[in-house]
Amino acid sequence: MILLRSGLKSFLIYLWSGWGAIASLMLFLAVWEWAGLYYGELILPNPRITFQTLAGLIAEGSAWQELTITARRALIGFGAALAVGSTLGLVAGLSMTALMMSRPIVTVLIGTPPIAWLVLALLWFGNGDGTPIFTVFVACMPIVFVGAMLGARTLDGQLGDVATAYRLPPLMRFTDIVLPHVVSYLFPAWITALGISWKVVVMAELLASSDGVGAALAVSRSHLDTAATLAWITAVVGLLLAVEYLLLEPIKREIERWRVAV
Repeated sequence: MILLRSGLKSFLIYLWSGWGAIASLMLFLAVWEWAGLYYGELILPNPRITFQTLAGLIAEGSAWQELTITARRALIGFGAALAVGSTLGLVAGLSMTALMMSRPIVTVLIGTPPIAWLVLALLWFGNGDGTPIFTVFVACMPIVFVGAMLGARTLDGQLGDVATAYRLPPLMRFTDIVLPHVVSYLFPAWITALGISWKVVVMAELLASSDGVGAALAVSRSHLDTAATLAWITAVVGLLLAVEYLLLEPIKREIERWRVAV
C-alpha cells in the first residue's frame, strides 16, 4: 500500500511538472496561428486546419498504418543503437586501449552525413525496411557511444574506494554508484538520439520507401498539399513527444531520484 501511494505521488508530481512543457507548446501554437494568418492558408495552414486534416487521415485509417510503420523502423534502429552504442561506449570508457581504437571509427561515423549512409543502404538493402533501420542505427549509435563513454570515463574513483572500504556487494556498487552516474550522461544522449532517429527515418522513407510517413510526405508534396504535409509532420512530432515524455522521462526520473534533496 505504501509503495502504491509512493508511486501514485511520484506520478502526480511528474504530471504537474509537465506544465512548463505544455505552456511552451501553447506558445508555439500561438506563434503558428499568427504566422498562418500572416502568410495565408496556401503557404502555412493554421493549427486548426492542420489538426482537422490529421483527424481526417486518422478517420480514413491511413494515418495509423503509416505511423506504425515509421515508428517500428525508428524504434528498431534506435533500440539497436542504444544496445550497441551503450555497450561499446562503456567498454571504451573503462579501457584506454578500446577508447583509442574506437575514437577514429566514431569520428568517421559522426562526420559522415546520414544522406551518404542512406545511399549506401539503398545499394545494400534495397527499398525494404533494412534501409531506414540501418540509416537510423548508424546515425544514432555514435551519439549514444559518446554519452556512455563519457559517463564511464568521468566516474569518480574515490567513490569506488569508499565502496571497497565498506565492502559493498558488487550489485549494490553498480546500482548505487556506477549506474546513477553513467545514466546522467546516457539519458541526454538517448533523448538526442531519439529525436535524430525520427528525423532520419522520415528522410529515409521520403527518398527510399513506398510506405511510412516519409512516403506519405512525398505524396502530399507532389500534390502541393501543405495542410496534409503539416498534418503528417504534426503526427510524427506528437508520436516522438509521447515516446520521450511517457516512456524515457519517467524512467529517467525513477533512476535519478537520488538527485532530489531529502
